[in-house]
Amino acid sequence: MCGRFTLTSPAQVIADAFGVEPPTGLEARYNICPSQAVLAVRKAKGDGGRSAAFLHWGLVPHWMKEPPKDARMINARAETAADKPAFRDSFKSKRCLVPADGFFEWRKESGGKQPYLIRWKTAEPFAIAGLWASWRRDDGPRLESCALLTTTPNELMEPIHDRMPVILPREAWDRWLDPGVAEVERLKELLVPAPADAMEAFPVSTHVNSPKNDDPKCLEREAPLTLFDL
Repeated sequence: MCGRFTLTSPAQVIADAFGVEPPTGLEARYNICPSQAVLAVRKAKGDGGRSAAFLHWGLVPHWMKEPPKDARMINARAETAADKPAFRDSFKSKRCLVPADGFFEWRKESGGKQPYLIRWKTAEPFAIAGLWASWRRDDGPRLESCALLTTTPNELMEPIHDRMPVILPREAWDRWLDPGVAEVERLKELLVPAPADAMEAFPVSTHVNSPKNDDPKCLEREAPLTLFDL
């Protein structure tokens, strides 16, 4: 799964990378958690460009009677999202990119669970494939939410966890965002593990374990609980 990630890149860097206006109110985030607001990039209405907005992390389908009180549906499996009732409508036409510059995963080791930070070796931002939905109670305010797609691990991630987020290469962004692309197989062929040789993973402090901690200490390298060669 993907349950925590980072977005520390400045707003202008995100704007330039994703072809959107600099997101208003974007602050450095070192430990983004489920049920929080996350930045998402979608196909803009009208002009065919892209726009950025903050969405609730935890998909709430339009047909749900009430939003769940806990953080559910934060992830969707790439292999089955097109068929699952909770995700299939979004998979058809409500797809998004979720900018990030790192994500965390926990590896079971003899001393306990060791958190790792995984990112590009360049530390530049990347795009996690996402699905979004719009929910509304009667004529009340709209709640826009999202889920992140996960896939099987690459060679770097295999020793750490059995899933990883789908990181889309730049050349796949337009196809993923285009609501006119409805062929499931054309979309599914994009949902593969990112190249391991372009990524790095290193142990970080258990400071990141608490959702209350959202500061640079979450990214500090630390000796693993057990020596482990990635």
